[in-house]
Amino acid sequence: MIDVYLSTECTARLKIELRRAASIEIGGVLAAENLGDGTFKVMDLSVQRSGGSVTSFVRNSNVHRRFMRRFFTRTGYRYEMFNYLGEWHSHPRFPAEPSTADLRQMQKLIEDRRQQAHFLVLLVIKLGRNGNLEGSAHAFRRGQMPIKVRLHLPLHVDAEVTA
Repeated sequence: MIDVYLSTECTARLKIELRRAASIEIGGVLAAENLGDGTFKVMDLSVQRSGGSVTSFVRNSNVHRRFMRRFFTRTGYRYEMFNYLGEWHSHPRFPAEPSTADLRQMQKLIEDRRQQAHFLVLLVIKLGRNGNLEGSAHAFRRGQMPIKVRLHLPLHVDAEVTA
């Protein structure tokens, strides 16, 4: 089983970004620390505010490649410990579960022979009525069906939108 923990910093940032985006889907990539035994902590994430509508999100690879290069520099190029974990996007108007299109896109990403990762995680997230994050995570492997991943979100993380 895979466990994904979202850092308090990433949780606070997501809350801010989701409030700003309102009903428009946004997304990005997840950069995580491998804690061992199938446990990963999302330490940072990119945010792409363009490319979304009320029903979809299309990722711009160039923006996220730059983000990952900066993450690798900050973490000393220790790829076995700090690496790309996968993708995230919001579903502000729909359940925080992947759509059929999301499932197809992630499977296509992992099946690409240029993809070096052994698996990828998709996090689908939204702000709940109480202002807390609601989300789901799924792992994708070559030639296999996606599996649900245990997602651990910190509780009571306040995030204020600052100018």
